[in-house]
Amino acid sequence: MTSSIIYKGDLRCEAVHLQSKSTIETDAPTDNRGKGERFSPTDFLCVSLATCMLTTMGIKANDLDVNITDSKADVIKHMASDPRRVSKIEVSVSLPKNINEKERLILERSGNNCPVAKSVHPDIALVLKYNWAL
Repeated sequence: MTSSIIYKGDLRCEAVHLQSKSTIETDAPTDNRGKGERFSPTDFLCVSLATCMLTTMGIKANDLDVNITDSKADVIKHMASDPRRVSKIEVSVSLPKNINEKERLILERSGNNCPVAKSVHPDIALVLKYNWAL
């Protein structure tokens, strides 16, 4: 087992990562009866994609002996209704400009093929952009 989740009431959950004992909380968003005081579960879907992209790119960057420390990802989540679901995730990744073209292509391919990107349902549009300007 990876984690244990407890419903705390008031549309809030607490998840405990069993190996590290670190915790995260979720709240329902304000447009779905929640307080919006924490990330929503659908926010975490989008955050999972962006962090997986950066982590996978970091692994590949280490293999290439390239430093991408302080790279950043900005995420926009688009919701649809009927049924209520995430319809599109936009991720804009900003990376150092001093990386050569071949390494850029390798890193972008790594980001595009991270495990979360490959796990997202094909009905969810993924718009993944890379900005080499840091």
